[in-house]
Amino acid sequence: MANFKELLVWQKSIDLVTEIYKATYTFPKDETFGLQSQIRRASVSIPSNIAEGNSRRSKPDYLQFLKIARGSCAEVETQLIISRNLNFLNPEIYLKLNQDIIEISKMLNGLINSLK
Repeated sequence: MANFKELLVWQKSIDLVTEIYKATYTFPKDETFGLQSQIRRASVSIPSNIAEGNSRRSKPDYLQFLKIARGSCAEVETQLIISRNLNFLNPEIYLKLNQDIIEISKMLNGLINSLK
């Protein structure tokens, strides 16, 4: 197994976290402990689970952590939709982040399938 830092899916998910933090900086202050916090935590979970699973050096463990990362992608995608619907994100930023999360989800599916 490659070091997690060499995985393109991990690198892209790190970039996504950075973009999520920037995009949610302008959320209303009363969302600091609500949607803003939730979407940030879910996005951080993606590269974190990829790294932890890879570091376990066990295929079953790795697969389980990749599936958790994939679940976090679904959380982020859902939270992006909610953020857009509440007009917390402008449409262009929403589209870019949504495209990124879909791409990461597909990459995780591919990695999971290749390890099965």
